Amino acid sequence: MTPTPFGAPMRQHFLLDPSYRNLNHGSFGTPASPVLTTQHTLQRRAESGPDEFLRYTQPAALRTARHALAALLHCPAPDLVTVKNATTGVATVLHNLAPHFVAGDTLLYFSTVYGAVENGLFALRDQRPGTPLRLRKIPYAFPISPNELVDRFRETIREVRAEGATPRIAVLETVVSLPGVRFPFEHLVKVCREEGVWSLVDAAHGVGMIPLDLGAMFTGEGDGGDQGEDDGEWMGKVGGVDFLTSNLHKWLYTPRSAAILYVHPARQPLMRTTLPTSWGYIPAPADAATPPRPSVMATPGADQTAFEALFEFVATADDTPYLCAPAALRFRAAVCGGERAIYAYLEALANAGADLVARGMGTEVLGDAPGATRSAWRRCAMNNVRLPVRVVPGRDGGEGEGEGGDAPGLRAEMVPVVVDWMQRRLVEDYRTFVPVFAHAGWLWVRLSAQVYLDRSDFEWLVPVLKELVGRVTEEFKLGKVSPHL
Repeated sequence: MTPTPFGAPMRQHFLLDPSYRNLNHGSFGTPASPVLTTQHTLQRRAESGPDEFLRYTQPAALRTARHALAALLHCPAPDLVTVKNATTGVATVLHNLAPHFVAGDTLLYFSTVYGAVENGLFALRDQRPGTPLRLRKIPYAFPISPNELVDRFRETIREVRAEGATPRIAVLETVVSLPGVRFPFEHLVKVCREEGVWSLVDAAHGVGMIPLDLGAMFTGEGDGGDQGEDDGEWMGKVGGVDFLTSNLHKWLYTPRSAAILYVHPARQPLMRTTLPTSWGYIPAPADAATPPRPSVMATPGADQTAFEALFEFVATADDTPYLCAPAALRFRAAVCGGERAIYAYLEALANAGADLVARGMGTEVLGDAPGATRSAWRRCAMNNVRLPVRVVPGRDGGEGEGEGGDAPGLRAEMVPVVVDWMQRRLVEDYRTFVPVFAHAGWLWVRLSAQVYLDRSDFEWLVPVLKELVGRVTEEFKLGKVSPHL
């Protein structure tokens, strides 16, 4: 089969409304039509014989899917299981680790952590008062270089030790949600290995967007540094990571929701329950008085580890999205031209589209490296463009610093209301959506590239954003928020 050209011709393979420009693929993804056809076939089979499908057909199909995904990620299939989404994956790991934390154990994470994941950290601390885990958030804001961030991480580890505590685990990301930047996760996992800290990578934006290699360790060689000016062969190497979870429905084109959870073999004995706890539960070794109930959904004679069996059946649900992974991989190979072609197109379009929008708005792209051909922060399928709307502290606005510092702007406490208004207008009035968020004293938009988009979609967005900024300025009586208006 000859691959379909990227851009407008590729839209025929997705169910997107012709009047809707999907510039926010990153939030929820959208499956390719042939993959949806596969899911519908599986769902019909499930309804035609529920017991036959759920007890016998699905377990075999799930093993096939896991083996296909393991080949993509260069890891043994027994180390890879399925969960509903990356947030569930992170929560599952931490829920299992909680009984093993001791006084002084500290979890490190960055200030750009995904909000639901941070809430999960708070819940772990608050709802399990016996858990002696300390939380240490590492703040940062742009401008900052990847190397500076890595140095800050290592310094924080050593500060925790100097306090007499133990840096036990770090929650990291591959690509941050907001702002949408490529985290230096390879370097951070390497630091964790060197410092004896468990690494838990939230790769919600991972599989299908960027290369991930769980079989090769990053050594630091061949790295292009802060500027990202190299051939990228080192990128995605996370061998030695302790835990990694990644959505499939965001960037791999599977139906929602589907994700993988990788656990290093050395850490698998710590995994004794799913969320919710189900038939595969493994009691604590010391709890001989409470033998596990035999699973009514076990696959007799299946050659699988306890870790695999634990996640094989987690309550009754529609698990067909997991089973669609092989179909998604076939679509990407035959229709899109393969993984490397997809990664290259998404990165190139995200960068070109963001540059185009920033020029049109008279602003900038987040993470730009002056004088460099490309920024390491921007080497992914999402980029962020600053809007000419300044965010200022205080009820009455106030003096800001830097560009536009003498002009009143959007008060910080009004940001949630204004962001909601802008995003609703984008959907209802312009038939598109881009996340709007505040960072480092300005409003920004996050742009997602995808195989069915091209430069013309981002050219179209420029006058939309200009008009929207004018409308929000009038609607909320912001006055002059930037010299660019």
